[in-house]
This record gives sequence, C-alpha cells and structure tokens, in this order.
Amino acid sequence: MANCRVCVRDRTVLILSAPALWPVWPFLPLVRRRPGRAEELGVVFDARAAGLTGFSTTVYLTNLFFLPSDLSAFLALPHERFDTAEELARAGWRVD
Repeated sequence: MANCRVCVRDRTVLILSAPALWPVWPFLPLVRRRPGRAEELGVVFDARAAGLTGFSTTVYLTNLFFLPSDLSAFLALPHERFDTAEELARAGWRVD
C-alpha cells in the first residue's frame, strides 16, 4: 500500500513539472481526499507561461467549471502556496 502512495505522489510531482503533459493546459486539475473530510478540488496554473513567477506550485481552491475569466480575479481566489511540487504532493494534493 505504501508503494502505491509513493507512485501517486511521484506521478503528481512529474506531471506538475511538465506542463506539456497537462490535459487542459494552462490549468492542471487536482484533488485532495482525506479520511473524514470532504473532497477538495483545486487547480494549478502554468504561471510561468503567463510571465508570472512565484505561483508555479500554488493550488487555487476551485475547479475548471468555476474559473473566473479575468486573471486578477483568478489570482485572488483562495489558494494554498507551496515551495515545491514535492511539498504540494505531501500535503495530499494529487493530479485528478
């Protein structure tokens, strides 16, 4: 069972580091499932492609169906910032 969790974490880290693999680029849908809690949905945005730095491992707490059309409104959404893709994965976020 532990190996399975490691594989899921490694897959998430790999895909986060390669936006060309994102099926709905410039967004990558994520999910966090934790026992006893409601499922959480989020997206990562390929901020580097938009010329922004410091947002590459930020999870915006929304889903693809509720994305604002304006970039400033999107960046103002509730979010969780992480220093690395590994930290994001350790927090339980997974590629959906």
